[in-house]
Amino acid sequence: MDGNRVVVGIDLGTQGVRVMAFRPDGILVTSEHTRLTGNYPDLPPGWHQQNPEEWWQAVVSCLQKSSLSWPTGTSVDALCVTSTSGSLVALDRSGQPLYPAIMYNDNRSHSYVAEVQAAGVEIEKKLGYAFNTSFALPKIVWLAREQPEVFSKARYLVSPTDFITGRLGADYNHSDTSNALKTGYDLLADEWPGFIQRDLNIPLERLPQVCLPGKVIGKISNSGARQSGLLKGTPLIAGATDGVAAQIASGALTPGAWNSALGTTLVIKGITENLLVDPQQRIYCHRHPAGWWMPGGASNTGAEWIKVEFSDQDPSMLDQLAEGLVPTRITRYPLARKGERFPFFAPQAQGFCIGEPGSQLEAFAAGLEGLAMLERMAYETLSQIGAQVSENIYITGGGARSDLWSTIRASTLQRTLVRPAIRETAMGAALLAASAVWYGDLSEAARRIVRYDREFEPQVRLHENYQEKYGRFKHEMQLRGYYSSPS
Repeated sequence: MDGNRVVVGIDLGTQGVRVMAFRPDGILVTSEHTRLTGNYPDLPPGWHQQNPEEWWQAVVSCLQKSSLSWPTGTSVDALCVTSTSGSLVALDRSGQPLYPAIMYNDNRSHSYVAEVQAAGVEIEKKLGYAFNTSFALPKIVWLAREQPEVFSKARYLVSPTDFITGRLGADYNHSDTSNALKTGYDLLADEWPGFIQRDLNIPLERLPQVCLPGKVIGKISNSGARQSGLLKGTPLIAGATDGVAAQIASGALTPGAWNSALGTTLVIKGITENLLVDPQQRIYCHRHPAGWWMPGGASNTGAEWIKVEFSDQDPSMLDQLAEGLVPTRITRYPLARKGERFPFFAPQAQGFCIGEPGSQLEAFAAGLEGLAMLERMAYETLSQIGAQVSENIYITGGGARSDLWSTIRASTLQRTLVRPAIRETAMGAALLAASAVWYGDLSEAARRIVRYDREFEPQVRLHENYQEKYGRFKHEMQLRGYYSSPS
């Protein structure tokens, strides 16, 4: 394939837009970023909304800057978009926003969640999740009940991904299975379930047609070409939610492969041949473009405790100073807030520390270990639900930058951790584009393009200590009523 050919991935995040262009050999040609102003000011507590027109201008700016940096003669073979899961954009017939985008973390729909759950109880049982305020469907019900004039004019109820793809030239009436899941789409029957219109009075004609991520859904239009600087007719590929795209970017794309994304919270996603249904609704599954399933769960524990306790200190320096203190004498659960959701559901859960740290540095090192203990519990839980977990786990997120933490995690999990060289969500969108126009298969696209910068092997010295510590960690969770071993 020609070295002047690229695919483009766009990540529309809550704080900014990232555009990345890759060659077929995996070389990153450009990476551009534009910040967003973010949330509207002076909103009621729990409300989070953004301006879709600002998204579009940021995407256009990023695309224009990217194209100026490309070598002469560069051809864009395809473009794909990813964005937040569960956010809602209401558009009129011409694709103009009628109302600010209601973001994934907005909870204004909380009073309608019980109604949605009652109406959608069968799809919850079928797919193994529970509707909540992070889903788009309760937000749509809120819009219909609380903003009836806006809702009456809404022709398209779409995700941010669909909005940007539509602006570039695709029909606003197209979406992908990962974005449609939180609007209640039936991934098994491959259709919108009847309860949405019958019981919630949401006309199904206002919801998009749905396909798997990685399918061609349109081409850049005259208007999209004029504003973006790209050529009219460039294929537009069905995208995915940011969580799915981040997993794709890690290279964890075949059955048994798993990705641990350690940021503010720990998010674990993998690939299984069959749908996993958790009776406790701690996980839910997306569809893989190859027909497999992509189960995942998100903890409330992650790296947030570092921001809370060590906000004025350099994490890399903390790592260097703490390295000689591991393994510690402390058993710690570094939850920075109240309540846990995965690998166990415990609204009353709070962080704890068994043993008195000899210093702030030892408390830091014990926190690194504690997260690794929780991660091990998460993978044990997934295995109990029926997942196969391979020997290699792909790690992404800000926490993956820490070599010390990655070594602790590998030693606790007794698995090899593999760190991709590029861990941007936009890369996942680019891989979907490459799978559509270059390789015909997402796993093959990842094999050709994804590069890895390091593997972390378990250290025997640490593993022996952590085996015993994990027993104490699990026992303490049981004593506090947070976690119950399967019978």
